[in-house]
Amino acid sequence: MSKLAGIKVMVIDDSNTIRRSAEIFLGQAGCEVILAEDGFDALAKISDRLPDVIFVDVMMPRLDGYQTCSLIKKNPRYKMTPVIMLSSKDGLFDRARGRMVGSDEYLTKPFTKDSLLQAVSAHIRLD
Repeated sequence: MSKLAGIKVMVIDDSNTIRRSAEIFLGQAGCEVILAEDGFDALAKISDRLPDVIFVDVMMPRLDGYQTCSLIKKNPRYKMTPVIMLSSKDGLFDRARGRMVGSDEYLTKPFTKDSLLQAVSAHIRLD
């Protein structure tokens, strides 16, 4: 039994490939995976599903990852929900911007199964 079994993880990314790989990696670890293809889609699903951890892609149409993260963190209900930014850019500026909107970690794409699961493990309270 994985220590991540039953953890609800939301993955917000406009790339079908990224969503699929995240779903496979997280699913194999026993996580319940909630997929969203953009910030609006995610915001609509968050209140129903109440994810334990949220991964959000930085570059998305309509509502980018920084705006999405900021909206999630401004809501008192989700302020404590860890948000991990996903980006193919690994710059200091991007990391700083992520921190400014309240993100808890910054993961560079393409991620590996291990880096994804480590990020989830690092942010959930195993009580």
